[in-house]
Amino acid sequence: MTMVRADKSRFMLFRSISMACVCGLTIGAADAARAAQPGKLTLYTAQHEQVVDMLTAQFTKETGIKVLVHQGEGPEIASQILAEGGHSPADVFLTENSPELVLLSEHRLLAPVAGATLALMPARDNAPDGTWIGLLARENVLTYNSAKIAPSALPASLLDLAQPAFAGQIAIAPSDADFLPLVSAMIKLKGTQATRSWLAGLKKNAVIYDDDEAVVAAVNRGSVATGIINSYYWMRLATELGAANMHSAIHHFAPRDVGALVNISGSGILKTAPHAANAQRFVAFLASREAQTMLGKSDVDFEYPLRAGVSANPQLTPLDQLSPPDIGPADLGDDRAAAALIRDAGLV
Repeated sequence: MTMVRADKSRFMLFRSISMACVCGLTIGAADAARAAQPGKLTLYTAQHEQVVDMLTAQFTKETGIKVLVHQGEGPEIASQILAEGGHSPADVFLTENSPELVLLSEHRLLAPVAGATLALMPARDNAPDGTWIGLLARENVLTYNSAKIAPSALPASLLDLAQPAFAGQIAIAPSDADFLPLVSAMIKLKGTQATRSWLAGLKKNAVIYDDDEAVVAAVNRGSVATGIINSYYWMRLATELGAANMHSAIHHFAPRDVGALVNISGSGILKTAPHAANAQRFVAFLASREAQTMLGKSDVDFEYPLRAGVSANPQLTPLDQLSPPDIGPADLGDDRAAAALIRDAGLV
């Protein structure tokens, strides 16, 4: 295993999800005072800054409600909300992966999302008890550099990457929040012992990076042959660099393979939200045809809108052509078992 750009803060963030502790992310007294004012909304979010800025600007333009944004990594913010409990100033939590929402729901910190809003999205992508809503989806893929590995040598299954043939040829970001649901899916579909063995193989084979952005950049410049990412990150890099500077491509795992997991991004409303009505209004906006269409057409977000009839960015493989494993957000759980196995494997 090779470690690249070790980042202590990311390891502390990762430790937080397995211990459900707060990791130093705080909201100041002045921010809390502003959050209590009418016509305001406090959003805790783990979505990308450009996406959040686009959504909140449009929401404020339409409603006049100002959004105070508090941003960080999903597991870190979920841990903070747990620590804050009934004293949290947050109204809404918007995050990239469902397990953080499941964790808060398990601790009964989320209020029911309005039924009319839940009905706008597929029931399978929402919390069974209605305490959070799925909004967007992203596919797990393998990015590869064809100068480093032939397409014919790419693996059909995610499990193959733990085999000796891939020693030194795979980049991963195990401390990135996006890696956790993949391990949770492995536990669900293959069992704990098989997941332990797979992680042990990755420890021998992998070059470790801080996050998916670093993984996709390393593969594109030829530092490593392949990397596990969400397709979102490859699309963002391609937009940033242009086609002439892309030296990598996307490889989809075999149909129904665990590596073809589709993650759900979603939102929940805090049970103690100071502005509950504004919070419901904001989440309804996120699920609206307008917001979903805006996301699908944008060049800053490369996720799949979950609202029926709304098209994704045309650069993405159509959602109905993907073949993910038969596992939903509720099956992934809260990621704490995954975090423990990753830590035990010595990957963080």
